[in-house]
Amino acid sequence: MFENLSERLERSFKILKGQGKISEINVAETLKDVRKALLDADVNYKTAKQFTEDVKEKALGMNVLTALQPSQVMVKVVHDELAALMGGSNVDINTKGSPAVILMSGLQGSGKTTFSGKLANMLKSKRGKNPLLVACDVYRPAAIEQLRVLGAQINVPVFADEAEKNPVAIAEKAIKHAKLNGHDLVIIDTAGRLAVDELMMNEIAAIKKAINPQEILFVVDSMTGQDAVNTAKEFNDRLDFDGVVLTKLDGDTRGGAALSIRSVVNKPIKFVGTGEKMEAIDAFHPERMADRILGMGDIVSLVERAEEQYNEEEARRLQKKIAKNQFDFNDFLSQIAQIKKMGNLKDLASMIPGVGKAMKNVDIDDNAFKGVEAIIHSMTPEERTNPSLLNGSRRNRIAKGSGTSIQEVNRLLKQFEDTRKMMHNFSQNKGKLPMMRR
Repeated sequence: MFENLSERLERSFKILKGQGKISEINVAETLKDVRKALLDADVNYKTAKQFTEDVKEKALGMNVLTALQPSQVMVKVVHDELAALMGGSNVDINTKGSPAVILMSGLQGSGKTTFSGKLANMLKSKRGKNPLLVACDVYRPAAIEQLRVLGAQINVPVFADEAEKNPVAIAEKAIKHAKLNGHDLVIIDTAGRLAVDELMMNEIAAIKKAINPQEILFVVDSMTGQDAVNTAKEFNDRLDFDGVVLTKLDGDTRGGAALSIRSVVNKPIKFVGTGEKMEAIDAFHPERMADRILGMGDIVSLVERAEEQYNEEEARRLQKKIAKNQFDFNDFLSQIAQIKKMGNLKDLASMIPGVGKAMKNVDIDDNAFKGVEAIIHSMTPEERTNPSLLNGSRRNRIAKGSGTSIQEVNRLLKQFEDTRKMMHNFSQNKGKLPMMRR
């Protein structure tokens, strides 16, 4: 995400390195390169032009501290303007109502159905909501079944009426059903098309008029670049939606949609999707995204994701086991599961300052733990609890059972033992592991 833009901006700032002060000449040269970088990232031309003009005005108006280099000043100005361009601050979703109704809109293939499931899962787990998913796409044959599968994954019921072909009637029935069954949140998944057409617009406008939702979200595939911004404008002109959802930000996206959409439709980006997993959803924070674009990482979001998986009782139990040097393969499996729930591994790495750039060309497979898990699952319960039992014959059996080699099994056992010793020593010396602190 934003890798090319980050590199181009970094090269632009190098123009100012070694300069004694900020001047109109060197700023103009830098910003010319910045504007090209933004246009290459598929940012709207008017947006890119206005952005560079704003940066120039701010940069020339700043008093440069003697402790700062002109390039550092420019990075700060660009960072602040990037955050402002994307909305300045996080805007929350409106979930007030009895029930609160959220209407999803967007083109076919943008990820509406998957995001509906992610949103229901997030609001259920984080805010204690009792959601109901509603299938109002009566055209795409697999849409209803897809929503049912997602609902089953997250244990959220799905309302569907396959005999009814009028989406307005389905939405109205669903809201009545929600009221009767104690659901305080209704998320309506609507039909999309391959392109904006009058039939689709009339249909979703009719649903909006009939149910008067608390929130209308426009879901857009961020990989479509400038086309996403144009589509957003057309939807907003008809629906006056409340916020934007950017999906597929974990892909090879140039970032133009994220940087342009707010300035074109004047509506906040509220969420981003960063993968296929139901947990791969983040609230959108413009200042954090600006950090990531400029290669500064996003340690706050990383900590938030970790805390979502944090279990205080489990941490205390683990701390006691580590102190007694009893950390075993069952505990190791549990820690792997928590890491996997945090999301795409390459996306997680990019949140660590400096790591994202270093790992640009490194392919981090989300199945990176597959071999390790296979080895552990091939152990008996007794062997997982007491790794010292793993003699040569047992290791051979485990290698065959896991489809790995004896060398891989030996390597894992050595790494596990080294890690266990390090954790035990740290626990003894420090009293408490930093990762266990609140």
